[in-house]
Amino acid sequence: MTFIYILLEILVAYLLGSVPSAVWIGKLFYGIDVRQHGSGNAGATNVIRVMGYKAGIPVMLFDVFKGWLAVQLAVWLPVPGLSPEIMIYVRIGMGLAAVLGHVFPVYVGFKGGKGVGTIAGVGISLFPLAILLVLIVFIIVLAITHYVSLSSVLASITFPLVVYFIIGIRHPGLLGLSLLVAVFIPVTHRKNIKRLLKGEEKKFDFRRKKVRDESAR
Repeated sequence: MTFIYILLEILVAYLLGSVPSAVWIGKLFYGIDVRQHGSGNAGATNVIRVMGYKAGIPVMLFDVFKGWLAVQLAVWLPVPGLSPEIMIYVRIGMGLAAVLGHVFPVYVGFKGGKGVGTIAGVGISLFPLAILLVLIVFIIVLAITHYVSLSSVLASITFPLVVYFIIGIRHPGLLGLSLLVAVFIPVTHRKNIKRLLKGEEKKFDFRRKKVRDESAR
């Protein structure tokens, strides 16, 4: 029974992570599928490029929120009889399920975003201080380069270093998750990395309000 309970919680986390706010907001309020514009990515950055900040900021906040909520559900609805140690792994599993849901959302043909916002939400629940420090890295790189992709990749690579050397976390599950993030984000950004190396990656324009049919990536 305990195993079934855990599976149900992980399924709920996946379904929560699958909620495609970028796609639904685009279709409901703008009559477009954001995956057919800009970079083709169903994430907050592309929503800002295609539909503007009024759409992009809510998408960003919701992506973070659903990652945080997926992990918190394990705290609010604990599996009966599990030790605190095992509960950490259940929370990690639910966080991973939410991220997979965001990247491969069941509601819209398994074509979603790259998971950065949702991973941040998971991190806020599990590594709040580490996420704050990594966010500072992200902001600094973005301010200097204007590349969201580069900022995301460098922040993700920095993440396990911050977790281990600065925060001092030694839990194997949490360390493993931080290392997984450092691999996962660059993998989901591999096309962006190729464009960066070729000098073809588009910079993020902070002044931009709406660019519907732009081919920026």
